[in-house]
Amino acid sequence: MAHVVFVCLGNICRSPMAEGIFNEMIRQRGLKGQITVDSVGTGGWHEGETAHPGTRQILAEHGITYVGQARQIQAADLSEADYLVAMDTSNLNGIKRLGETHAELFRLLDLVPKAGTKDVPDPYYTGDFETVYNLVYAGCEALLEKIVQQEGLQV
Repeated sequence: MAHVVFVCLGNICRSPMAEGIFNEMIRQRGLKGQITVDSVGTGGWHEGETAHPGTRQILAEHGITYVGQARQIQAADLSEADYLVAMDTSNLNGIKRLGETHAELFRLLDLVPKAGTKDVPDPYYTGDFETVYNLVYAGCEALLEKIVQQEGLQV
């Protein structure tokens, strides 16, 4: 079973959005039980909180329910994840500073060359949840294809 952990700064906007989208894609493709998904933040400021209202709203507009709570990345995430997927370069560097991991570590938009950026902008500061949704969705599609191929998963 492949274990994916999405990582952003506070775990209330981008990474829970990615977790919700990715879980929905897994469900639609009939891959439940073959891939597990989680999300974390590099910081603990929002630990225990629900996702940002903007994240919950944009997910709901697309028929996706998200009920997780924010948490900070832990050593177990480094040892248990197969894929650590950062939302931006700062998050990627933050993960690297935590120590060694066997997980494949990369930015989500590294998988989407046509995105024109490697960093998913933080809607906590911009308020633009629609643009972020579109970027995250494209990244999740590419990530799912990567994992299906690499892991030899059957639909």
